[in-house]
Amino acid sequence: MASVGSKSPVSPVLATSAVKVLIAGGFGVGKTTMVGSVSEIVPLRTEEALSQLGSRVDDLSGVDGKTTTTVALDFGRITINPSIILYLFGTPGQERFWFMWDELAQGTLGAVVLADTRRLEGCFASVDFFERRGIPFIVGVNCFDGSQLYTVDEVRSALDVDESLPIVLCDVRRRESSKEVLETLMQHVIARTP
Repeated sequence: MASVGSKSPVSPVLATSAVKVLIAGGFGVGKTTMVGSVSEIVPLRTEEALSQLGSRVDDLSGVDGKTTTTVALDFGRITINPSIILYLFGTPGQERFWFMWDELAQGTLGAVVLADTRRLEGCFASVDFFERRGIPFIVGVNCFDGSQLYTVDEVRSALDVDESLPIVLCDVRRRESSKEVLETLMQHVIARTP
């Protein structure tokens, strides 16, 4: 606020909010791709080549041509406006890495559960994880080329989730589509905040 007699007002300092968001879902659903498509910085990726040993543990059905996997996390950032910055943390999808989710979830404002309708059961653990912890989340259905398209109502029924849970059809390879998913999440979080 300007003092009496000053010639120009002092501009207020904008408070910046850093918001942590998780991107979760099953193996090969597009978490790394989503973080990479929307991040305004070069994303941090912890991908390693799929190995023979890993193929004995991980179910690789439905992910033909996948040669790498996230072994820790993906990290990216997107500025929504001058006062809100989203920090995106992509979780590893394989069951053997789920022990990391509790650590990654600490301090998160909300989450996106990515789903692949060709392997919908791959996102069940993520839905359960966020429901049990009371963390607001939405479902983003990543529409892969050549896969059968389902309606939001069909996906909702298959996931057995409440009608108030937002479900968004998306293509996480496209920046605008990934931004739409994140905007839907932010609206959902705001609507749930007292």
